[in-house]
Amino acid sequence: MPETVKFHFEVDGSDFSSAGAASVKVKKKLRQLAYPPEVIRKVSIAMYEGEINMVIHANGGTADVEASDEEIVIVLRDKGPGIPDVELAMQAGYSTAKDNIRNLGFGAGMGFPNMKKYTDYMRIDTVVGEGTTVTMKVKI
Repeated sequence: MPETVKFHFEVDGSDFSSAGAASVKVKKKLRQLAYPPEVIRKVSIAMYEGEINMVIHANGGTADVEASDEEIVIVLRDKGPGIPDVELAMQAGYSTAKDNIRNLGFGAGMGFPNMKKYTDYMRIDTVVGEGTTVTMKVKI
């Protein structure tokens, strides 16, 4: 594994068909770099859930990934509406997704719970009306 590798992605908030594209690319890169399969799985799930959240709630954003010998750090940033109640948003099944999003099979309220479940560390920094930054870490 290399000392540190960085990836940057723009997450298109207007196209559901491209949601998850960044996590797929990261998964492929981590495989090429010989990271352990369980680490790749955790990173892929957590990052995918975050991307979907950005598309559903924030009109997209950015995803930055830094992979080292010790951990993989994922930072997701958006300029969406922010999260008024983080504690409530962390509850399994809680969702503010509109019906049209739910009809597409998204918005079940498992995004944040899954992100937390599959990472060793997760922090949500949010300002209502300005946006949200989610930082996650998966240890190697």
